[in-house]
Amino acid sequence: MPKYQYKYRRPQRRRLRLRWVLLAVALVGALAYPFWEATLLRIDEHTVYVTGLDANLRNLRIVYASDIHQCAWFGQERVNALIQTLNSLNADLILLGGDYATDSTSAIAFFQNAPRLQARLGVFGVLGNHDRTQPEENLGVLMAQMTSYGCLPLVNTVSEVRVGQGRLYIAGVDDCYNGFPDVAGVAAQVQSDDFVIFLGHSPDLMPDVLAARSADGRSHWYDLALFGHTHGGQVNLLGFTPFVRLAPGTGARYLSGWLEENRASVLVSNGVGTSNLPMRFLAVPQIHLITLKAQ
Repeated sequence: MPKYQYKYRRPQRRRLRLRWVLLAVALVGALAYPFWEATLLRIDEHTVYVTGLDANLRNLRIVYASDIHQCAWFGQERVNALIQTLNSLNADLILLGGDYATDSTSAIAFFQNAPRLQARLGVFGVLGNHDRTQPEENLGVLMAQMTSYGCLPLVNTVSEVRVGQGRLYIAGVDDCYNGFPDVAGVAAQVQSDDFVIFLGHSPDLMPDVLAARSADGRSHWYDLALFGHTHGGQVNLLGFTPFVRLAPGTGARYLSGWLEENRASVLVSNGVGTSNLPMRFLAVPQIHLITLKAQ
C-alpha cells in the first residue's frame, strides 16, 4: 500500500493571522481608550459630616464642577448637556472651580452663551489660570459677565448665604498662577465658629490656607475646601502626569480625591474637560454632589 505524507498547514497560518489581527485590535483600542475616557462624566456623591452643624445647614446639597475647558473638542453642545446634568441634581448651591474655557476672552464667551445654572441658594464661582490670561482688563469684563449670567464671582471676597434662620459663608480667592490670591485676607473675614466653604482653583493654595487665621485668630477657619486644576493628573502613567504641573513636595498628595486637612474636608476634583489634548487615562471626568450632615 502506498504511503502518503500530508503537508497541509493552512490552519497554522490562519492562527498566526488571527493573532496579528487581535494584536492590532488591542493596540487600536489602547490608543483610542484615553480619548474615549475623556468623553465620560461621573457623578461623585459624597457626604461631609460636620461636628455641631447648624440645623439649618443639615442635608444641604452642594454641586461642584471645575475645569470645563470649553474649546474645539468640548463645544457648546457638550456645555449645554453638562449644565442640564448639573441642574438635574436639584442643588441648593452650585459652586464652580474655574477654567471655563481656554483664555479670558473665551471665558467671557462661555458665560455669554451657556444656559442658566439653577440652584435654590445661588451659583458662585472662582477663576482659574486660563480665565486670568491677558489682557488684565478682561478680569472686570469677565466678572461683570459672570454676574449678569447669575454666577457671583469670588475674587478675594467672602459671600454670606442665608439658609433659613442660619447662614454659611463662601470664601473665594484669585488664581495663584496668573492672579493675586489673598487667602489670609478672606480668612480674616470669618469667625472660627462660622460654617465656611473655601473655593480656590488650585490645591497649590493649601500651604496658604493652612497658614491663614480667622478673625478670632484660629487656624480652623474653613469647614470644606474645594479645588480643581489638576484634572486628577489627566493622563496617569506610573506616577508621571505629562499634562498637569504639580507643586513640588505637595503635588502628589493633592492630585485627586477627598482628604482631611486641619479637621476639615478637602476635595480635589478631576474636573470635567481637558487641556492640550482631549484625552484622559485613569482620571475619569467628574462633577460632585456633596451633602452636609451633622456628626
